[in-house]
Amino acid sequence: MGKPTGFLEIDRHDRAYGPVKERLEHYKEFIIPLKETELKAQGARCMDCGIPFCHQGCPVMNIIPEWNDLTYRGDLKSALDVLHSTNNFPEFTGRICPAPCEASCTLNLDDKPVTIKTIECSIVDKGWAKGWIRPVIAKHHTDKKVAVVGAGPAGMACAQQLARAGHKVTLFEKNAHAGGLLRYGIPDFKLEKSIIDRRLGQMKTEGVDFRPNTAVGVDVSAKALMDEYDAIVLSGGSEKPRDLQVPGRELNGVHFAMEFLTQQNRRNAGEPLKVDDILATGKNVLVIGGGDTGSDCVGTSARQGANSITQIEIMPKPPEKEDKLTTWPEWPQKLRTSTSHEEGCERDWNVLTKEFIGDADGNLKAAKCVRVEWKNGAPAEIAGSEFEIPCERAFLAMGFVHPVHEGMIEELGVEKDPRGNVGANTDDYKTSIDKVFAAGDMRRGQSLVVWAIREGRQAARAVDEFLMGSTELPR
Repeated sequence: MGKPTGFLEIDRHDRAYGPVKERLEHYKEFIIPLKETELKAQGARCMDCGIPFCHQGCPVMNIIPEWNDLTYRGDLKSALDVLHSTNNFPEFTGRICPAPCEASCTLNLDDKPVTIKTIECSIVDKGWAKGWIRPVIAKHHTDKKVAVVGAGPAGMACAQQLARAGHKVTLFEKNAHAGGLLRYGIPDFKLEKSIIDRRLGQMKTEGVDFRPNTAVGVDVSAKALMDEYDAIVLSGGSEKPRDLQVPGRELNGVHFAMEFLTQQNRRNAGEPLKVDDILATGKNVLVIGGGDTGSDCVGTSARQGANSITQIEIMPKPPEKEDKLTTWPEWPQKLRTSTSHEEGCERDWNVLTKEFIGDADGNLKAAKCVRVEWKNGAPAEIAGSEFEIPCERAFLAMGFVHPVHEGMIEELGVEKDPRGNVGANTDDYKTSIDKVFAAGDMRRGQSLVVWAIREGRQAARAVDEFLMGSTELPR
């Protein structure tokens, strides 16, 4: 695929970013896309691999070599068709996916993988700009009604596929707007919400009936859905955050990361805030947790004008470079530095938070920490290594444990797996309740947007087959 000798002749060249000083003044995206000539050159680097391992790395099984080749040849419209054949929302993954496909690229053995993510994003952005992306209206309609509960990427993908199969689809969302954590969790500087809105417009034209501000199990009962719909898909995500039960947890200034991030996204969108302002302005900020959510807290705190930002992680510091002979083509554990980290942040590893310390008024003023070493897979405190981190804001970004059980899940009485997720397999996505399916983080646990899209698509196929006895939807 691409130019046969392209990988020998052309260096890897990726998208650039706006200057730190400028981008800290706003919440807009700051990626500088490649020019079309540069994009063609990067597509030319795709090798004619005997086995394209990028397919293995991509959860939605994107047909990557083919659209790299079409990009190289300047046929972006055909490339868009290939891209859409496996992925409903490449403009999402082209912005926020960590790109496991690039880790699996054969050229990554030399640390110079094809810029797959950039090419993907450029193809779909060009498609929107040129008007190539239009609603796909079902040629035939059925009388089957499907309720999809949760309008994140899994629910959106599932609803769109089922609508295109001709079913009457209603997409329930507890928030004012669809998008799930794409809208309310991921900061605007990584994904502007107009990107979501234009795709929602396409889905509405295709026949998806959106029901915002409707929490199933609260505003409408699960029983009512069971009575009205022929099938129900649970795609509400994994929203129960992992807590840190240490002395001082109740102090003013200690918040879950998602409370902080969601509030800023609502603020940007002009939505009313449900609680008092959580701001990092002029504060010393401590972010507990070293993943993407923690990184998002860093970038948001920097834009709010934090006095200082420190991010700590209980796990050891990953190696700066992986051993390719033992990791490739799998996703490697290595040190990753985000654009938010580059904007200003102190990072530390092997650190355990022991206590939050407050002042006489109950406000956070510091965190008491201790260094640990890992023995037999467990952290052991190092005697005499205690220290304090001054902070007036602490954001807990330690991941999510399972879906929220209160409300819909409890009312349905659906079986759960040992981790507390809704129990269902990846063959038919059926739960323990007849005609109820589950997909995305609600089924698999906290994961990537690209996995959510895959599960939404596959669940839609399973539902279509359940309703009609056969299906033509892709798996």
